Amino acid sequence: MSVERELAEHGVEIKHIQDDMDRMMKDIDEIKRSLAEINRTLSEAKGGWKTMMAVAGFASAVTGVLSFIVYYFTGK
Repeated sequence: MSVERELAEHGVEIKHIQDDMDRMMKDIDEIKRSLAEINRTLSEAKGGWKTMMAVAGFASAVTGVLSFIVYYFTGK
């Protein structure tokens, strides 16, 4: 009688473990989707930063040239 009871208890424990594993798999899938979204956002940000740096570099070059022209013609 005790063997049958132990088997029933183990069956219940296995069912609980399976339910926990199912919940963990759902959580892992959600984490994977979140990581993919983060990766996509970071990829977009990389291009944005490169563009911002190019614009800032161009603006600095133009400012430098204008400063040189003003300094050259004003004689200061």
